[in-house]
Amino acid sequence: MKPWLTRNVWNLSWVSFLQDAASEMLYPLMPVLLTSLLHAPAAVVGIIEGLAEGVAATMKLLSNRINHYVPRKLMVLLGYAGAGIGKVIIAAAGAWPVVLVGRLTDRVGKGLRSAPRDALLIHGSDKAHRGKIIGFHRTADTLGAVLGPILALGLLAAFDNQIRSVLWFAAIPAVL
Repeated sequence: MKPWLTRNVWNLSWVSFLQDAASEMLYPLMPVLLTSLLHAPAAVVGIIEGLAEGVAATMKLLSNRINHYVPRKLMVLLGYAGAGIGKVIIAAAGAWPVVLVGRLTDRVGKGLRSAPRDALLIHGSDKAHRGKIIGFHRTADTLGAVLGPILALGLLAAFDNQIRSVLWFAAIPAVL
């Protein structure tokens, strides 16, 4: 029987951990960034989030078709790269439309990578190990989601509530 903890499983789990930590550091601070620092109306927060989730859902639907023409590994790379670039755009934003572009870029990446990543995770594995593989990956993903807000709170305290500093810090695991 083949080992279940393959290089693909390990690497994709780490990348998901880092990306989720970055997301959960950044996204709880976005409403404050938008309304306090960029002086956007509160409705803009809802518009950005609604459009972002709509784009992610649409890309998840389209990713299956795109996968017929683009190799899985490239789709996963482009998806995670898009998410990282989106977070950097948000950290650099000087106006709310730039945050919208960053958020949409991030969600295009998420939608593009999800299905091919899951296929790569279980590719070549024994059927008996598939639950363990997906469970390991989701655990890493969830640990990132738990660590992200904790880091954001700690960084807010360390940087004297300077949101922009925390946003730039959140871009580090996203790029890694």
